[in-house]
Order: sequence, then C-alpha cells, then structure tokens
Amino acid sequence: MAEHRQRSRRRGQGELEALVLSALREADGPATAGWVQERLGGDLAYTTVVTILTRLLAKGAVTRERAGRSFAWTPASDQAGLAAHKMRRLLDAENDREAVLASFVTGLGPDDERLLRELLGRTGNEGDD
Repeated sequence: MAEHRQRSRRRGQGELEALVLSALREADGPATAGWVQERLGGDLAYTTVVTILTRLLAKGAVTRERAGRSFAWTPASDQAGLAAHKMRRLLDAENDREAVLASFVTGLGPDDERLLRELLGRTGNEGDD
C-alpha cells in the first residue's frame, strides 16, 4: 500500500487550477462544476472541482452565476489576462515596487524589453487624445 502512495503523483494547486481553467475555456458558455469534472475525465472528485472553482473565484480568475441550485462558471479573462493578474498580485504583495519592477525590467531579454517599451509608448499616447 505504501508503494502505491509513493508512485502516485499528487498534483499541486496551481496545476489543478490550470486544468480547470483550461476546461472552462473549452466550454461554449458558462459551465457547471459537473461539466468541468466530466471534461477532465472524472479524475477529480466533484467536491475538489468546486473547491478549485471557489479558489479561482476568490482570485478573480472566474465568475459565476446561479444555474438552478448550482452555479455556472466562466473564465474572467483569457490566458494573457490571467497571467497579468498574477503578476499584479505578486507586485502588490511586495513593499518596494520600484525595486521589483527595476529587477524585472533589467532581467528582460532585448526583444521583450523592446516590446515593453513599445507597449508603454502606446499607453502613454492614449492620454494625448
């Protein structure tokens, strides 16, 4: 029995959240936890799926609406939006924003730095109208 437990790999919270979000993105509209569970092959317990969806709701990654006695869930944004949300949460958790941003920017490769400068230039120009 102990051998079996050692062989089975336990998935991390982030991995499960990514799987659930991926399933939601494949839906044609809002999806129930039961639909998500089926989409993932029934590998996860229904209660686990609901717990993950509730955590994603608290993080702002999904929205929900009443669907009978249950809820229907929808991703709050696309992959890029979710990644940006995570980056903002990490930045907000730090005391020295300037140091974090400076470290991030100096760690960028030349192509990413150029892209960031272009994006910042576009954002700055929007206020000129």
